Amino acid sequence: MSEPAFLVVDTIGPWCACAVKVGDQIVMRAEEIGRGHAERLAPMVSEALEDAGISPQSLTRIGVNIGPGGFAGTRVGVAFARGLALSTGAKALGVSNLDALALRTDPKGERTVMAIHDAKRGDLVWRVYTHGRPVTDICHGNAHDAQDEMEAFGGLYLTGSGAALVGADPSHFDPAPPLHELLQLTEAAPADAPAPSPLYARPPDAKLPGGQTPA
Repeated sequence: MSEPAFLVVDTIGPWCACAVKVGDQIVMRAEEIGRGHAERLAPMVSEALEDAGISPQSLTRIGVNIGPGGFAGTRVGVAFARGLALSTGAKALGVSNLDALALRTDPKGERTVMAIHDAKRGDLVWRVYTHGRPVTDICHGNAHDAQDEMEAFGGLYLTGSGAALVGADPSHFDPAPPLHELLQLTEAAPADAPAPSPLYARPPDAKLPGGQTPA
């Protein structure tokens, strides 16, 4: 019986990244490209699978970072994961970037962590975790709202692109994609985890005729 094989992709920000895990072997790729995720992601995944010595049909699960992050990049990653899952029979599932960042900050589940995403225009998205588990819903607000949440918990470790906006030292945040954590959460997800869908920081700016927003 072959070993389970996992693929994760992350295109929610300026990075295009993926990682493949087969047994104890992990192959990672990450490039800070700004734009062009749709063109770069498939070749990058092919390279990683080839280096790992497996075909796409060998994949057991495909995890994708669903955000919050950039609108276009997030859609690219989710569409890719769902499409590859359909063609290979692997299970596709989504992982929140907030969950992955919290795990990277507190891998042993010993702290209370607030993962904060900078959604720009003064908007933040955050969630609080204690001992490795979320203890709040995903919250939206400004810096004052986030600081009120911080005061309610006290003693928080801050992470994420928005952490500096509420007083954290920006040098403490690693902006690189949390690929190891995405792999860990993808592997640990329940068998009935739903198919991935984007977790947007705000409704998209683009409008369809009649004022509707894209799906």
